[in-house]
Amino acid sequence: CQAVEHFFFWSEIVVFGFDEHPAGGYKKIFETCGELNEPIPAIVVGVIPEWLSGSLLRLGPGLFEVGAEPFYHLFDGQALMHKFDLKNGHVTYYRKFVKTDAYVRAMTEKRVVITEFGTAAYPDPCKNIFSRFFTYFKGIEVTDNCLVNVYPVGEDFYACTETNYITKVDPDTLETLKKVDLCDYLSVNGVTAHPHIESDGTVYNLGNCFGKNMSLAYNIVKIPPTQKDKSDPIAKSKVLVQIPSSERFKPSYVHSFGMTENYFVFVETPIKINLLKFLTAWSIWGTNYMDCFESNETMGTWFHLAMKDPAKYIEHKFRTSAFNLFHHINSYEDDGFIVVDLCTWKGHEFVYNYLYLANLRENWEEVKKAAMRAPQPEVRRYVLPIDVHREKQGKNLISLPYTTATAVMRSDGTIWLEPEVLFSGPRQAFEFPQINYSKFSGKNYSYAYGLGLNHFIPDRICKLNVKTKETWVWQEPDSYPSEPIFVQTPDSVEEDDGVLLSIVVNPGADQRPGYLLILNARDLTEIARAEVEVIIPVTFHGMYKP
Repeated sequence: CQAVEHFFFWSEIVVFGFDEHPAGGYKKIFETCGELNEPIPAIVVGVIPEWLSGSLLRLGPGLFEVGAEPFYHLFDGQALMHKFDLKNGHVTYYRKFVKTDAYVRAMTEKRVVITEFGTAAYPDPCKNIFSRFFTYFKGIEVTDNCLVNVYPVGEDFYACTETNYITKVDPDTLETLKKVDLCDYLSVNGVTAHPHIESDGTVYNLGNCFGKNMSLAYNIVKIPPTQKDKSDPIAKSKVLVQIPSSERFKPSYVHSFGMTENYFVFVETPIKINLLKFLTAWSIWGTNYMDCFESNETMGTWFHLAMKDPAKYIEHKFRTSAFNLFHHINSYEDDGFIVVDLCTWKGHEFVYNYLYLANLRENWEEVKKAAMRAPQPEVRRYVLPIDVHREKQGKNLISLPYTTATAVMRSDGTIWLEPEVLFSGPRQAFEFPQINYSKFSGKNYSYAYGLGLNHFIPDRICKLNVKTKETWVWQEPDSYPSEPIFVQTPDSVEEDDGVLLSIVVNPGADQRPGYLLILNARDLTEIARAEVEVIIPVTFHGMYKP
């Protein structure tokens, strides 16, 4: 294809017929694959920039059944780590399963041993009825299946899910090194898969915890950068600030949070974890994590602010209508306001209800019907005033000239937020967002890059100008990309001077169906691709390691 065929505006969803998938090739990205014994060379089409030398690391599910027992949800398959190595214009591809307890025990016993997000583990059928009975009451066994993301802590790298377990991995060999329980160091029940990392290596994250009087709260935690004495930074982790929960025994599901130069932004959605269900789930036959979620249909959505230094919760009561939230795009301060850009899904029904593998493996017309019933996606900008004055009741508190977002003080002291819509297309989601993180995280920025979900099927790479709402798209027929990772050109000045890296699968290709795609971040034209003779299953998140 010529570059011009890859590039067009998305503002009116003009898609040249690429947005239909009657062949159902997307089903292949939800199928089990094997490890590779050694890295395999890729065939490079185009010319890879000389300066692009490093590794793209990605995580996702790679084992979708154990023996005769299937995993049921998209977030259940066992963690597979992928690596594309780029050096001197050459590329290799490698992958290995992360040897978590969940994986090792499943492979040993040839069955699902630890309950996953949407798949319940049953007692060993070989045990007698009495030992099976007692198995149910020995307590919660939380999964360590780290299939969601990988990030650096000090000089080490950790694969993660959203529980209290993270797994130390070797980014060069992909070997599994050590399981770490964050509960040994911090008061958290689990942390998000999207920490924020400052330029010096300091890591911030957020997780729920038991606060005062045994009520639920959320802790923002800090892991320091590499220590001079080479000791483990995780051992010096600490809780910075605690944020109260809207409900005493029902924390909200949280997948990411925002951070500016001086503030943390936590969005508390109406998607709740019923703690009573969770604590009793492992005593009930066939209960899993998904069974513990419920929607609070009356609370709407709450925004919370906390200061970084000195660490302090800010008591402002920001409220808005109900939505699901998985990914923050960016947040920044401007003239007394905090601008928060989000990938939202309208309403209080849990989007994950639509991500069971049976739904995603349906024929195309059935996939579309399910997406018609699901919450609808929208990229939104909310603006929060830092200084709030009661005397301005009923007036819009936002005075930034470039946004239509509003914040109005109500008589009960709450501040009602209405967003500016940055992008909205029917059943077309701009998701898995990325920015020029090293230069523009927490700062006023212009560009976001994302994975386009077409009725939940990933079939395009997108760029959004958050100031002008201009959009660009890369897309090819029956091709299924992953989250695009931005890599900045060395010594560049412009925000979008760099490349995007994405793993793409074209299951119907005659040869080399998987490839690493390298796009010009300015206009999403293709620079090069590195093709391999294997199918690559879906991946969620990852990073570029120079």
